[in-house]
Amino acid sequence: MTAHGTNQRFTRPVRPWTPPLSGGELTTVLDRLRGWTAFDGGALLDDVATALDDVPPAEEHTEELAERLRGHLMQLVTIAVAAEAEQDTAARQLIERARTLRAEDLPGGHWKAVAHLRRMGWTTNELYDWLAANRRLKEAA
Repeated sequence: MTAHGTNQRFTRPVRPWTPPLSGGELTTVLDRLRGWTAFDGGALLDDVATALDDVPPAEEHTEELAERLRGHLMQLVTIAVAAEAEQDTAARQLIERARTLRAEDLPGGHWKAVAHLRRMGWTTNELYDWLAANRRLKEAA
């Protein structure tokens, strides 16, 4: 029995601590965190509206808008895959369409580029709506 206020010593051996990730793995995690952008539903909806507006975006803004839409598609696909939305046929088709559109280069010629932007905008909007309707997107829930 020990007196009140004294520590009892344990003699059981304790394994030395080892880090859960190697230095290279920690660098990968850090690089991904640095490149991470928070989801912004307002910016997504603004870009979708710009792509689908009756007045097409000016030629000098098409590449910039395409890059933003690619980013939105990438984020939505990542959210959908993490939420296991691919089990739903409609979601799986949207995810595949989003991946295809995201990988395509913006075609030459202003009207072809506008048509591509509208396909990207429409797909972005449909995937966003599906995620929101199925409560897979906290911001829109």
